[in-house]
Amino acid sequence: MDPEVFAQARLRMDQLTKPPRALGYLEEVALRLAALQGRVKPELGRGAVVVAAADHGVVAEGVSAYPQEVTRQMVLNFLRGGAAINQFALAADCAVYVLDVGVVGELPDHPGLLKRKVRPGTANLAQGPAMTPEEAERALLAGREAARRAIAEGATLLAAGDMGIGNTTAAAALTAALLGLPPEAVVGRGTGVGEEGLRRKRQAVARALARLHPGMGPLEVAAEVGGLELVAIAGIYLEGYEAGLPLVLDGFPVTAGALLAWKMAPGLRDRLFAGHLSREPGHRHQLEALGLRPLLDLDLALGEGTGAVLAMPLLRAAARILHMATFQEAGVSRG
Repeated sequence: MDPEVFAQARLRMDQLTKPPRALGYLEEVALRLAALQGRVKPELGRGAVVVAAADHGVVAEGVSAYPQEVTRQMVLNFLRGGAAINQFALAADCAVYVLDVGVVGELPDHPGLLKRKVRPGTANLAQGPAMTPEEAERALLAGREAARRAIAEGATLLAAGDMGIGNTTAAAALTAALLGLPPEAVVGRGTGVGEEGLRRKRQAVARALARLHPGMGPLEVAAEVGGLELVAIAGIYLEGYEAGLPLVLDGFPVTAGALLAWKMAPGLRDRLFAGHLSREPGHRHQLEALGLRPLLDLDLALGEGTGAVLAMPLLRAAARILHMATFQEAGVSRG
């Protein structure tokens, strides 16, 4: 963030042909974008979303309304262009990349698929460590690699998406661990489980949290209770942060990965924009911890990066605010 550019942009904002604060929160977004890009008139072009996919051993605990094979089936749907994320990305001028870091089963070669499978799904986090520290490191690096490709191919806005049956359980465990919250605060219904499924999810998260001990680093915690795609998402955002891009968050699992990245690089928070507020109860706690206000509140809970991609046109529109004419430039009286 460039404080001098922020001040210059604020001065220009006060002179634009509109009443003060008439564009509400979008004005704050515009000022942040100016400071991030180091220019009073920011410019945003094509976006990219990297959908990280992996399976979860914790599905053995009965925490999902869908069977595990849906992860692979949905990845194939992404590659065919048939999913919500594909359609939203077409509407939002956003490229879609798919990263396999742990899907059970083989996937075909595809130009939009990066195959970096660390292992075929995590172990059951309710019974023991989800992965080894070395596997977590490999997943992190895979996310970084996918982000580098997206950036090299022209992304000016970067988002992550998620796909993995069982991943809201892993996201809840990771969020609770990183923020010091109880399972009840962060465990939601995910794919739509009933009361018994919700109880099983809370129990699984509680058992995972009980294994943690003081002094564990963020990546150690993620190896113990997280998911391969959640760690890869942290890598996506870390790479985007180091490249200087605005970073757009999706829902609960993606923001869990972003929390991990934030714990590893606190300065990353300044580049984050919350695309939307998920109906998963833990998402509000995540955004409060990051100090972020969502751009959209549409009762979404799909994942895939859909909420983040829907917010990209809003971010582009916010950047254009500072391209408006001032009263002096337009020859308009201020009254």
